[in-house]
Amino acid sequence: MNAFSFHHDFLPLTNGHMIVLANAIQDFTDLAGFPGITHVAGDLLIELDAQWNPIWFWSSFDHLDPNRHLMGLPDWTHSNAIVYTPDDGNLLLSVRNQSWILKIDYRDGAGSGDILWRLGEAGDFTLTSGKPSDWFYAQHFPSLVSTDGSVMAMAVFDNGNLRILDDNGTTCGLATAPACYSRATIFQIDQSARTATLLWQDRPGLYSLWGGSINQLQNTNIEFNMSAPFPQVPASRVLELTQADSPQTVWQMDIEKGHAYRAYRIPSLYPGVSWR
Repeated sequence: MNAFSFHHDFLPLTNGHMIVLANAIQDFTDLAGFPGITHVAGDLLIELDAQWNPIWFWSSFDHLDPNRHLMGLPDWTHSNAIVYTPDDGNLLLSVRNQSWILKIDYRDGAGSGDILWRLGEAGDFTLTSGKPSDWFYAQHFPSLVSTDGSVMAMAVFDNGNLRILDDNGTTCGLATAPACYSRATIFQIDQSARTATLLWQDRPGLYSLWGGSINQLQNTNIEFNMSAPFPQVPASRVLELTQADSPQTVWQMDIEKGHAYRAYRIPSLYPGVSWR
């Protein structure tokens, strides 16, 4: 299998290696809703050593079902972020077009590539609230907040495309259903019990149908970015909020021209220097 492009993210490792996110095309016949031959774009993870030689490989075609295509074809998986889990040396992959975050058996290059779990609606975890609307949908930028054994806290920017609103399967934005909305979220993931709990959320009243990022700052405030907030005029918005039941805005930046795919807080523009 040949990769035809690199996209969205790469992950530098402490040993000088790098994991890159790429994609490839395969042809399938008579997939659900797509009669005949369909060209399907799926994602790859490739570990490159310090000399750029590929030494570990993972393919979505080997582990996921192309008949599950929530956002249509040919763009089947559309992954957008890779996260390393330091406790066990495995990887998290944010697969936007499946509305799943996958944990992949990497084990610092010795893993099988098997999917250890799928986090999200119709995945391997029970949401403790029992409300499908509390899951993330078409998400971006999962980031680890904390880990404690089998329990982790994870921040996720929840874009909300095709959010399932109730147990009847009502989907936002379709026909007469309510409009879609985006959120900043933090989930507690118990990997042993296979439960997920929504610890914190903020609904800014906007819908960012693509892009976005989220991080917990050192002061425990949450900073997140909306790449395409609607119906606001600015092309992007970055917010710092208190992590409270009723979040308060600490800082806000609107970008009127150009979309900010991600936003990062940095100490300064100079190595070893902090402006705070």
